[in-house]
Amino acid sequence: MIELKNVDKYYKSRFQRTFILKNVNFTVKEGEFVSIMGPSGAGKSTLLNIIGMLDEPSEGEYYFMGNPVHKMTEKDKNLCHRNYIGFIFQAYHLLEDMNVYENIEMPLVYKGVKGKERKAIVADILDRFNIVAKQDLFPEQLSGGQQQLVGIARAIVARPKLLLADEPTGNLHSEQGRQIMELLKKLNQEEGMTIIQVTHSEQNAKYGTRIVNIMDGYLKEGLANVEGGLRI
Repeated sequence: MIELKNVDKYYKSRFQRTFILKNVNFTVKEGEFVSIMGPSGAGKSTLLNIIGMLDEPSEGEYYFMGNPVHKMTEKDKNLCHRNYIGFIFQAYHLLEDMNVYENIEMPLVYKGVKGKERKAIVADILDRFNIVAKQDLFPEQLSGGQQQLVGIARAIVARPKLLLADEPTGNLHSEQGRQIMELLKKLNQEEGMTIIQVTHSEQNAKYGTRIVNIMDGYLKEGLANVEGGLRI
């Protein structure tokens, strides 16, 4: 489903290049649940943004579902992102001028889902996340944890083929975090959703079927299953 070949990400200054990612080769098969771990500043979020087509590599090739992303126009990337990818952002990125209901509904509008069906889907998600009472509130009226829940609900409402999650439980209390991770596991196992999460949490990483470590922009790929908490 995903293949990165010799991907670099760097920023140029007058005399040198500062590398964020270097010579990354990374493959994810459809239906996998991959956890990416590493220290702050290692390049985890940058890698996720490149996979999510929100950023571009400086060098290298990226194939998504067999299509060469590095050769796509911005319009084609936007269509691909809109139709196939859900993103849980660490900083929420909720639209401030839309209420909770409208933020969650937005991906369904983009996909052309009809109004009656949208209403049923959003109602189910609001109930699942126990935020029915918050549906008319705006992001500024919500706590950080509540904004995080809305962001997660928005990311999965359209059942994307690929879900990218940047510290998905970072602002949630432990029980909420556990419930969200169980939900992601269920989406992966029962619906076949491919998931890539960035996490600092050893416990959350174990929900994945594979752990990949990144340090100083270099990826250390693991191929074995991580059941039982085995670290690759």
